[in-house]
Amino acid sequence: MSLSIGIVGLPNVGKSTLFNALTRKSVLAANYPFATIDPSVGVVAVPDERLWKLSTFSKSAKTIPAAIEFVDIAGLVKGASEGEGLGNQFLTNIRETDAIAQVVRIFEDENIIHVTNKIDPLGDIETINLELIMADLQTVTKRLQNVGRDVKRGDKTAVIENDLLTRVDTALKAGKLASTIVPNEFELPLLKSLHLLTSKPILYVLNKKAGGKNLDQVKDERWTKLMQFMKETNSSYVVVDARIEEELKDLESADKVAFRAELGGDDDGVNSLIRTSYDMLGLIMYFTTGEDETRAWTIHRGWTAPEAGTAIHGDFKEKFVRAEVIEWDKLLGAGSYVAARDRGLVRTEGKEYIVKDGDVIEFKI
Repeated sequence: MSLSIGIVGLPNVGKSTLFNALTRKSVLAANYPFATIDPSVGVVAVPDERLWKLSTFSKSAKTIPAAIEFVDIAGLVKGASEGEGLGNQFLTNIRETDAIAQVVRIFEDENIIHVTNKIDPLGDIETINLELIMADLQTVTKRLQNVGRDVKRGDKTAVIENDLLTRVDTALKAGKLASTIVPNEFELPLLKSLHLLTSKPILYVLNKKAGGKNLDQVKDERWTKLMQFMKETNSSYVVVDARIEEELKDLESADKVAFRAELGGDDDGVNSLIRTSYDMLGLIMYFTTGEDETRAWTIHRGWTAPEAGTAIHGDFKEKFVRAEVIEWDKLLGAGSYVAARDRGLVRTEGKEYIVKDGDVIEFKI
């Protein structure tokens, strides 16, 4: 399954720098607003040591990791929903993604300008979220007008949608995200069809700078307020140093650890960002492995074996007969697939089996 995450934020908070670090693909990252005029897209491998251990175990000719598509979107500014800055075209780009990674600057540096001339992480978040809310309000208002005509004709589906839209409209006008609305089973597909920006999961990427005044390190009041917001809204966030990660993007893992410490960094924020994105979207991975290839497959948590098979091919759900399943670490521990089978570690599972993260599966169709 394809997965796309849009990187957004105010100008000069580190969006394109983060994108470079994530994708090893150079895009324009200049010290002025709107340096990125067209969205750039990069496909990023999901870091998972289990995949490589299985590949070595099977002596696979190919190793194929799961992937996330990141889209670098130009900086939004106050009034973007009304066309300010580069406005609506970038809101459209966000609409096409599965989730949003909102980059927020948490460091002070007088040599790097900020569009508002002050460092206020929570204020930045409120500005971006308000623009997303205003764009969604336009969508909902227009849809309410269209649905209203169907409601008058007694269309039952329209009545359900009208009730949903009214609740979403009320939330948006109160400054709340559409994701705060909990739809019932009938409303869920209607809500998804609206493609609202604020219905998407948001991961806040808090960008710091080695050697700078980082709000998290000095325990600034702005940091306290930011953490209170994260707790109250149950939001997902990661802390990264995008500049360090960009400088280290071409190094191998072993070298990265040493150079990151030398540059003043203390964590691999990029890998943390990718893993957190997966968790936030409720995704897991299972594996197939053999001499030809070892591969990670992305599915939604809670999928049954036939549903999981569709990640490989759409026909697998209908043609599914059974699945042979073993946990990845038990397979490695057994020493070989034959030994694992002899020990009874390989299980035969049917259509009701719920696939677990880290399962190694062979589908029988």
